[in-house]
Amino acid sequence: MADTWKDWLWDGVRGVYNAILEHPFLVGLGDGTLQEARFVYYIAQDAAYLRDYARALSVIAAKAPSHADTAMLSAHAADTADVELALRETLVPALGIDPAQIAVVEVSPTTRAYTSHLLATTHAGTFAEGLAAVLPCYWIYHSVGTELVTRGSVDPRYQIWIDTYSGEEFKTTVDEVLDLADRVGPNLPAAEAWRTREHFYTTARYEWMFWDAAWREEIWPI
Repeated sequence: MADTWKDWLWDGVRGVYNAILEHPFLVGLGDGTLQEARFVYYIAQDAAYLRDYARALSVIAAKAPSHADTAMLSAHAADTADVELALRETLVPALGIDPAQIAVVEVSPTTRAYTSHLLATTHAGTFAEGLAAVLPCYWIYHSVGTELVTRGSVDPRYQIWIDTYSGEEFKTTVDEVLDLADRVGPNLPAAEAWRTREHFYTTARYEWMFWDAAWREEIWPI
């Protein structure tokens, strides 16, 4: 039996998380064998994703149970813009890409589906449902970064990405939202709690799909 709400949510996605760690995109990111074109694709799609992720955070910030929680989530929404900017300033030049190209890349089917899910859930759902929907992005990225930093990467550009998501600054952000999750979860009615688990599971699967889309350099079929 899980000790906390967040543990109960995580118990439902352990298989998904293991599949994420085993995905060739992340294996290649860690050992440096990932083709540059796939990483460039990922960076471009991630920039599009982060813009809508910030919007989703802003929506749940407005529904938060306290002013302090609203302030924290609003700060996190602003931080996503800082992350995007930092990656553009470091990774994009290192990859030899014109930043203007990143801004106009067509959003892929998976990115569009993922962000649409987040925006729909945060707008239409309760605060807890919205929080559960955005939580995997925090938690899985930090967990992946923590795993990959133990291996290191022979490609310094990939190491920049790994260091971003394994670092203490991002860990502090993740710990804040996990603490919020465990303050909110115990008070949920059973039906709402199960809805949060479904949203959490859906988003975790989208995380796998997002990396898989980058691996395939997914395009619209028509």
